[in-house]
Amino acid sequence: MSTLAKSITRSLHSTASGKRVASAPLHDGISALTARLTSCARIPAALGPRTLTSRVTPAAAKPPRVSARAFSTTPQLRRWGIFKTVQEAEARHKSGPFSFRAGILFVLTGIGLYSYFTFEKGRMERQRNTESHKSVGKAKIGGEFVLTNQNGERVTDKDVRDGKFSLVYFGFTHCPDICPEELDKMASMVDKVFEQRGKVLRPVFITCDPARDTPKVIKDYLAEFHTAMVGLTGTYDEIKDVCKKYRVYFSTPRDLKEGMDYLVDHSIYFYLMDPDGNFVEALGRQHTAQQAADIISTHIGDWRGPLKKDA
Repeated sequence: MSTLAKSITRSLHSTASGKRVASAPLHDGISALTARLTSCARIPAALGPRTLTSRVTPAAAKPPRVSARAFSTTPQLRRWGIFKTVQEAEARHKSGPFSFRAGILFVLTGIGLYSYFTFEKGRMERQRNTESHKSVGKAKIGGEFVLTNQNGERVTDKDVRDGKFSLVYFGFTHCPDICPEELDKMASMVDKVFEQRGKVLRPVFITCDPARDTPKVIKDYLAEFHTAMVGLTGTYDEIKDVCKKYRVYFSTPRDLKEGMDYLVDHSIYFYLMDPDGNFVEALGRQHTAQQAADIISTHIGDWRGPLKKDA
């Protein structure tokens, strides 16, 4: 091998005219080739082609060059934060963190919060209004009493309420027009509240004319308006005391002769009382039956204590 290399080198270094040409790079290349051939000749003859092949480790295959874009137009499974197409991703990038669905959710959340805080504000105002009518240990409007009902039984204010709200009206059975109109309105209010909240309201009629309004007279009179009404009467002093507690004005004289005809001036209000006997609100002639029923139902809905709902 060495002799062959030297011959080839010598031949290439000579020209047709017999002169040598200096070519160092070519000489270096031939020397490298000679060294490779010499190393191959030193391999033992026992190692055949099959053995050589088994000892040569194939070069690891290079991974294919990824030329795909970051986002492919090929449909993929939609997941959180993964888009189907490049156009969808670009649209999301342009729109920012907000989308149509996020806008709808934001609007609905705002409406819900506004409704909740509006309701709570109204409830707190009604509660403050109720508290303003109270004094330490005693209500400014309303109070305890002992009277006689339309069945001739002696009852207290607690017996009349019986764990329910009560709607109290002061009048007299000989009233020509105002009392019948107001009692018709009261009956309509009670029916509407029954429809909205159940039988949680007790309508109460207290006479301002105890001389003529006996238990029997009151019972026959109230039967024309509503079966749930409770009628109350008593002595002159008892009626005067309860009217004073409810801040009701009436002009009934104390000493009257039997058969004497007269009219009684009195206040015209419906007094809403809660199950504990506390004053809630006064409803006047400016309220329609529907408006009054809605106000009463709202107060009943705000009540957080025990409430009797049977007939």
